[in-house]
Amino acid sequence: MLTIHPQYIIDSTGKKISVVLPMKDFEAILEELEELEDIKLYDEAKKSNEPSIAIDEAFKMIDAKRAKRSNGL
Repeated sequence: MLTIHPQYIIDSTGKKISVVLPMKDFEAILEELEELEDIKLYDEAKKSNEPSIAIDEAFKMIDAKRAKRSNGL
């Protein structure tokens, strides 16, 4: 479980309006969010039942597309 150490900024009535986090906590939250997004995308891909492409083939396709762009095509 992620443990964070927030500090709160409050208004004149005592209502919390903002939070301040140490950078390491903020970066840890961002990493967790990225991982959750990856899981979500994986789950969506599995549900789609579309044929998959081997990672090596995908990288070749990406490299070919980049090469076309850099050659002005």
